[in-house]
Amino acid sequence: MYDSILVATDGSNLSKKAVSSAITLAALTGAELVAIKVIPRYPQSYFEGSLPLGTQEVARVEEQWAEEGQAIVDAVKMAGETKGVKVKAITVKSDLVGDAIIAAAKKNKCDLIVMASHGRRGIKRLLLGSETQQVLTHSHIPVLVLR
Repeated sequence: MYDSILVATDGSNLSKKAVSSAITLAALTGAELVAIKVIPRYPQSYFEGSLPLGTQEVARVEEQWAEEGQAIVDAVKMAGETKGVKVKAITVKSDLVGDAIIAAAKKNKCDLIVMASHGRRGIKRLLLGSETQQVLTHSHIPVLVLR
């Protein structure tokens, strides 16, 4: 049914449920699992919503985010391998989370993308946007959204 499943995670409790479901589905279908965490770049100016920091401090923050992201996907890899699922753990640095997820799914020839829906409604959804909605709208690969 599926040869390769991509699961997007941000380490939240809701995305952990999506990861668990993706591992179970991969185990049932014999698919490889690709676990991805998209890491944002640090905003470089006040207009992007941050306080200006020196380049060394920005590099330190971005390195910390990269290490935390790698720890998240490594945990997915360990959880999958305990259930007999081959897991490829990747991190991608991008401000366009939805586009990065779709690109990773294409690059890894995935048959399915599994994501959590954070369930934002009303004004929060309008202001914050929805990465899941972005993937659903633009992906040509089937997307399984878990809540």
